[in-house]
Amino acid sequence: MSKKFKKIGVLTSGGDAPGMNAAIRTVVRSALAEGVEVMGIYRGYSGLIRGDIRPLEMRDVSNTMNHGGTFLYSDRCPEFKTEEGMKKAIDTCKAFGIDGIVALGGDGTFRGATDLTVRGIPCVGIPCTIDNDITSTEYTIGFDTATNTTMDLIDRLRDTCESHARCNVVEVMGRNAGDIAAYTAVTSGATAVILPEVPFSEEALLQKIRTSRKLGKRNFIVVVSEGMGADFAPALTERIEKETGVESRFARFAHVVRGGEPTMRDRMLASRMGVFAVEQLLQDKSNIVVCERDNRLVSLDIAFALIVDRMYKGKLKDGDLDAFSKEQIAEMEAICAKKKALIGSLATMVDKIGL
Repeated sequence: MSKKFKKIGVLTSGGDAPGMNAAIRTVVRSALAEGVEVMGIYRGYSGLIRGDIRPLEMRDVSNTMNHGGTFLYSDRCPEFKTEEGMKKAIDTCKAFGIDGIVALGGDGTFRGATDLTVRGIPCVGIPCTIDNDITSTEYTIGFDTATNTTMDLIDRLRDTCESHARCNVVEVMGRNAGDIAAYTAVTSGATAVILPEVPFSEEALLQKIRTSRKLGKRNFIVVVSEGMGADFAPALTERIEKETGVESRFARFAHVVRGGEPTMRDRMLASRMGVFAVEQLLQDKSNIVVCERDNRLVSLDIAFALIVDRMYKGKLKDGDLDAFSKEQIAEMEAICAKKKALIGSLATMVDKIGL
């Protein structure tokens, strides 16, 4: 292990996700086990700028891994994106003797980690977001809990749908990613799923509902990703009732799926990633994000992770790929193709069996 790390910081930034506390706990305890002090940075990059920082000891993280949210809190920090804000953050690190940082969050958090790294504060990122929209990792901390919560809520809706012979159009979170919608549509037995990533025919859905109704089906669940836009699901609900005669209701679960006790899978992933992040940092590896690929943990350069994310989301800009080799670009394309195939296969599965 590196001798230069005497004290590291840990922060959470961006949207909260169940499992963040489990990751913080593991970062703290694995660092302390190596003789490295840990400073808790409260309210993300805002707290780093303002010095809202306190030491974290072994007992400070007791009984935290079963709680949702983040006890370090989170905040949006436009000031951190400025050169003046960045200088304040670096000065804070120097004042508190922080030699490196483990940053928990999403792509915005990782961009901030890169900014700190190039200015002399090594950082390692841990992907935490319920949306599972960080393409470089197959799973993010919080995704499993969010899908289980969503599935449970849909199950409850189905009970009343069956009683009243209704259709419920359910909008679920995920930003512009359809992961939560795709996974929960399969596991809740939905009639259809509508995602930004997969072409969709409203006419085919309407005919499917008509046909299933004639075959005796009483309840219908249509899962819609919020990436389709705020007005899409309510308008679809009205059209389903008008065109099929099936009484229809709209439900938007929204932020309720962000909270709650993290599942075993999220606690396990958070614990594994927390240990791995500290190991990587103390081995002088920085500007990296911890990823799960094929059931094992790997570290990827943050620049690589951010660009593969843009590639998957169709947001590449001129020059984005210039710094990467042909082999790296091919790897990015393979990662994107694998995820697109998975999401597409889940949508196809719903279409086949959601009768």
